[in-house]
Amino acid sequence: MGTERSHGELSSGAKDLVRARDQLLDDGGDPRKPRLDAPTLRVALADLFELWLTGKGAEVGITPESGLSLVAVGSLGRREMLPYSDLDLVLLHDGVDPAQVAEVADKIWYPLWDAHIKLDHSVRTVPQALQVAADDLTAGLGLLEARHIVGDEELSTLLIGGVRREWRTGIRSRFGELVEQSQARWKRSGDIAHRAEPDLKNGRGGLRDVQLLEALSLAQLTDAVPGLGLPGPGGGLRQAHRRLLDVRTELHRVAGRARDQLRAQDADEIGAALRIGDRFDLLRTLSDSARTVSYSVDVGLRTAGNALPRRGLQRLRRPTVRRPLTEGVVEHSGEVVLARDTNPQRDPGLVLRVASASAQSGLPMAATTLARLAEDAPELRAPWPAEARNDLLVLLGAGRGAIDAVEALDRTGLWGRLFPEWGAVRDLPPRDAIHTWTVDRHLMETVAYAGAISTRVSRPDLLLLGAMLHDLGKGRVEDHSVVGADLAVQVGDRLGLAEADTQVLREMVRHHLLLPETAMRHDLADPDTIARVVDTLDGNALLLELLAALAEADSLATGPGVWNDWKASLIGELVRRCGLAMAGEEQPQPDPIDPALLERAKDGGVHVELRPGPGRYIHLVTVVAPDSPGLLSDAAGVLAMHSLRVLSASLGGAGDVAIDTFVVTPKFGDPPHAGLLRQDLIRALDGALDLPESLARKERDAGVPMSRFAQAAPRVIWTETATAGQVLLELRAEDRIGMLSRLAAALVATGADVRWAKVVTMGTVVVDSFCLELGETDTPARRAEIEAALLAVVPHPEPKKPAETGADGVSSARN
Repeated sequence: MGTERSHGELSSGAKDLVRARDQLLDDGGDPRKPRLDAPTLRVALADLFELWLTGKGAEVGITPESGLSLVAVGSLGRREMLPYSDLDLVLLHDGVDPAQVAEVADKIWYPLWDAHIKLDHSVRTVPQALQVAADDLTAGLGLLEARHIVGDEELSTLLIGGVRREWRTGIRSRFGELVEQSQARWKRSGDIAHRAEPDLKNGRGGLRDVQLLEALSLAQLTDAVPGLGLPGPGGGLRQAHRRLLDVRTELHRVAGRARDQLRAQDADEIGAALRIGDRFDLLRTLSDSARTVSYSVDVGLRTAGNALPRRGLQRLRRPTVRRPLTEGVVEHSGEVVLARDTNPQRDPGLVLRVASASAQSGLPMAATTLARLAEDAPELRAPWPAEARNDLLVLLGAGRGAIDAVEALDRTGLWGRLFPEWGAVRDLPPRDAIHTWTVDRHLMETVAYAGAISTRVSRPDLLLLGAMLHDLGKGRVEDHSVVGADLAVQVGDRLGLAEADTQVLREMVRHHLLLPETAMRHDLADPDTIARVVDTLDGNALLLELLAALAEADSLATGPGVWNDWKASLIGELVRRCGLAMAGEEQPQPDPIDPALLERAKDGGVHVELRPGPGRYIHLVTVVAPDSPGLLSDAAGVLAMHSLRVLSASLGGAGDVAIDTFVVTPKFGDPPHAGLLRQDLIRALDGALDLPESLARKERDAGVPMSRFAQAAPRVIWTETATAGQVLLELRAEDRIGMLSRLAAALVATGADVRWAKVVTMGTVVVDSFCLELGETDTPARRAEIEAALLAVVPHPEPKKPAETGADGVSSARN
């Protein structure tokens, strides 16, 4: 009973600790008790837990003379205590009676467990702890952060000193494992800078990477972390580290539990708490911080690899050489550095030469070289000399190597000197789910893809520059294409381009969306469509050629699935027709309906034809059947039921018979036989096949029911056409099985007459265009009715409400 009372008293004390923690977190709306900001809260929590452990340790016999010592690792060891961080403790002893050690340990652990404080604990002698650190890299990294709390300080010092000493002496054999472990973590958790819901702790550029840098500095392979400041726009590694900690602190506070992944539904609240702004501002701040940390880690690992003795590490470093790369630039120890006699103060073009050499060779620029250039290199004045302009084009034309080179320049402030306009898009997160990258990274991804197709155009220099500038107007209230066009003139003048070239560059940026938007939204067989594009481009065939290549590079750089065979064929056909018009040739007319199909139409009945389409996985399905309002919905539903994704639908006919052609791609394998499609279509038309239920069952079987939430909100856009009574309705939404069938059925229910339809699938997002014949019924109320019917069948984002969590602490919302 006495032991139970003792444990009860200790548990009560730990519960007081929890109550004190909760009081620190809750301002209770009392203006006399201001809310603690994130850094102050962390210090207060560390002090609180340390005070409790110190007092409780002394109470249970952990004294300076006891041969016992309590050591903190993890967040408390670093004094980075977050509201719901695990408590990582090691009870050290010097051979004290095991029963006594066990009793003392129970008096520390059990109260914390009873108070529901997450605890990671161990009981060891110093030799045992050192052996664990030597055998387990993760445990060894954790023990590098060990800090004495209470008891025999000599024991703690023996452990801390011993771990760090063995870390320094054993790093040669462990460095390869350290690199591999970090790369595996990055692969699992992704890159914080380009994730909508990043893992702040384990993601690339996160808090684990800051700890990795600290471990390298403790091994005396890099500078100490506090001194590893960067002169670039991120404000240095220390500031980036604090930003990440602040966001994770507020994430704990908002979630009410330990959490590493920033959820979209929490981002606005966290941004407001940190006075950063909305969720987009928060993501931009995180991108900046994570990219600063990532760059620092890259530098740190290279520096460490070069600092280690070469023996046993040949695969981790290049031979030490000093090979000339370009004027004033050489390779040394696998990095691009300045030649010994190079004077940056007298060479304004040196920055671009160093960067282009790095991009072409695939070698990173040494941190010391970048720091020296940032400090000493003079401004490159306008107009740029031809050599500097050429070095820029070499840099941009280096493919994937250009991305890393520009990233390094940007993290050290050098890219912003060359292009001050870059600041508006730096770390700017995308506004729609289809984009993978931040805007600045997207621009460089586009440049890389443009470089791979630069031989298709007569002016590859303008293609590369247009790729770099096409979205530079984003981050402002105005239309980014209009703003970007003015910025392109500004940049072109600075680069010293000829006036005519600057104007082409301007028009590229102004109209970089013209070809894809026209191809996806308008009827390419309509002469008015072609005439509008030709007039917009003022009949400039060079501009048309450049815009076609830019459209492909831009799409490839946007994200998976955005560029496909079907989109390529549409834009290719548009460019072909526009090229003919610019050449003064007769505008081609739509291909006539196959006479065989017309004969089938005369015979009546239902016919389905399947043939290869414009691409390896593209097929054409033609349906000939008596015209009826529900034919499009039924035909599209049958195709979806057989796992055929509809990319486009072309509606035509003769008399009372519809002749509709679908461009489809199988989700799996080869398409079904045309006879099977015909059989199911007849059943659907006769009412023997319940398509809505079949599609719903298919969604359930696929594990993607309508109840799932979309990442992006759907949008409906109305556009007037040149034909009276006809309007163009464009729907942008996340895809679902049988989308076209459901949308067509919704349109039928509203009585809308569909003249033609076009479907484009880009990853998980579809852009569906319908030309509707509304005639005199075209009123705002009528459009609102149609819009509501369509929106009722597409996925929507999760309603904003408090997150529901399960017993495992994982949010039930789709992450």
